Amino acid sequence: MYFFLNCLSLSDLCYTSTVVPKLMTDLLAERKTISFNNCMAQLFILHFLGGIEIFILTGMAYDRYVAICKPLHYVIIMSRQKCNRIIVACCTGAFVHSASQFLLTVFLPFCGPNEIDHYFCDVYPLLKLACTDTYGIGLLVIVNSGLIALVTFEILMASYFMILYTIRASPAESRAKALSTCGSHITVVVLFFVPALFIYIRPATTLPEDKVFALFYTIIAPMFNPLIYTLRNMEMKNALRRVWCHKPFLIGRQVI
Repeated sequence: MYFFLNCLSLSDLCYTSTVVPKLMTDLLAERKTISFNNCMAQLFILHFLGGIEIFILTGMAYDRYVAICKPLHYVIIMSRQKCNRIIVACCTGAFVHSASQFLLTVFLPFCGPNEIDHYFCDVYPLLKLACTDTYGIGLLVIVNSGLIALVTFEILMASYFMILYTIRASPAESRAKALSTCGSHITVVVLFFVPALFIYIRPATTLPEDKVFALFYTIIAPMFNPLIYTLRNMEMKNALRRVWCHKPFLIGRQVI
């Protein structure tokens, strides 16, 4: 669990760093500009890191399924080699997804207006600027982004239904522990996937609400991931209680 959490935290840090610095700069600048090369680089890196996060969440769901449904075989099934292979597969899948998005966009002819109604370079706002028919490319984007997000989301939900089905006859204490373990993961999945599905599962159109929904999967969900996992994890709760309960005693000794 902590191995995947480390990878998720690293991907979150890099993912938000692709958007937040430029966003903060634009908020302070009177004229908000970005070069074509930087725009394409941001598009590629954003989808690459976003794909890694989606696939890591899927790997974490599999990890929780094995831990709860097959606890006696967990150490054998989820060996370090298996975890490393899962992370490599996540990075490979994310690279293929991002490269496809990049290649669909970079060769488009842009000869008209050069303003995008967004705070980062994404596929749909760029398709809107292209001076050619982008209907077919829009369908490919739906397949590459929307269907990947939808299928991954369905796999995640199916894994949790299987977990709930497995623990239905377990004692109340075991059910509470299993639900606590999965609760944080489900929260992260909903915060990340629902806004992403709203944007990428529909035809290639842009709406004013897109920027608000994009905030959830580019900034809010990655920012709250460490907090959500920390507060939902019993070991972290106990560690924080020990720190805060021990702190007044140490302060009292220093004062004396």
